[in-house]
Amino acid sequence: MNDKKYRKWHRILAPMVFLPLFLTVITGIGYRLGKSWFGMSKEQAEIFMVIHQASYLGDDLKPIYVLLNGIGLIFMMVTGITMSGVFRKRRGTDID
Repeated sequence: MNDKKYRKWHRILAPMVFLPLFLTVITGIGYRLGKSWFGMSKEQAEIFMVIHQASYLGDDLKPIYVLLNGIGLIFMMVTGITMSGVFRKRRGTDID
């Protein structure tokens, strides 16, 4: 696939993947900092974990949400890294 196709797929899927990933990151940070820095009890911080783990979806949908969230993150990373050109061979930069 060329960069144009990666860019197209990245642009199409980024809005769909953003909100679930953003919620996962923010609630994970909120839980850890709330307990460590702000002295929240486990019961007080539980709302963060409910959102973070998607427990509100129930036992049947929770694994699907986690799977799609993970696949979305991997896809965004692969397309982003591919478009950045980090792993491309550079021409004419041999240092002797």
